[in-house]
Amino acid sequence: MASEEAQAEGEDILDIQIRRGLSELWRPTSGLSLSALSAGLDVGFGPLLMGVILTTAGVAGTGELATELLVGIAYGVGFILVVLGRSELYTEHTTLAVLPVLDGQASVARLARLWGIVYIGNLVGATVFGGLIVVVGPSIDVVEPSAIVSLARVYTDQPVVGMLGAGVLAGWLMGLLSWLVAAADSTGARLLVVWLIASAIGMAHLPHCIAGTVEVVAGVLVSPELGPTVFGRFLLLSTVGNTVGGTVFVALLRYGHVVRSGPTARDFREE
Repeated sequence: MASEEAQAEGEDILDIQIRRGLSELWRPTSGLSLSALSAGLDVGFGPLLMGVILTTAGVAGTGELATELLVGIAYGVGFILVVLGRSELYTEHTTLAVLPVLDGQASVARLARLWGIVYIGNLVGATVFGGLIVVVGPSIDVVEPSAIVSLARVYTDQPVVGMLGAGVLAGWLMGLLSWLVAAADSTGARLLVVWLIASAIGMAHLPHCIAGTVEVVAGVLVSPELGPTVFGRFLLLSTVGNTVGGTVFVALLRYGHVVRSGPTARDFREE
């Protein structure tokens, strides 16, 4: 009985995700672009608060447990604004929008269109916010340049294999976030899910291609030691890792698990 109930719940979540994915896949380009731009901007509030905390605590104390915990918690703020505000974030759609394609209800071309629009819009928004941090933060004495560079180096100093693997884990967690948010039955539950998972990504220093763009772009603008090549390396590795993590470890596995568990409620409804 318990397994049947769990399967039914899995089917319900899958149905919700597929319906949401179809809605996004057929959304007009103008609406997608503006929503993606908004998400890229909104997610930047997390890195901004991280910089404020590092500045307040002193960059020399970044290894202390309390500071690390506060920085990780602050990282989740931007994701709360994006997910609860229902803006279009690329990593969420590496899971969400793949499901209708796997279910045969949408084409790969339609998926590529959505990914491209959301990804570009997110990058533009994140880049703009990174610039705002550099201009506004030091001018009002809430974020020191050294804190900005410290945030960027968390990612730029990672080795290739390490960053790619960490990117997979970040995409995996973001895919689970999307799945669990669909299962949550209240705004409070959704808020808790988003904050826990996003904070875990922040505390573990897992590279998220959009939120990390805010940090790395700001670091490149502040430090002459960081340049466009460093940013390009980060963006490539984090994007590939996030996409693989969300698509393979969540979308494919979750879809396969639900569909191949036996006759589903959808099968009986169709009969």
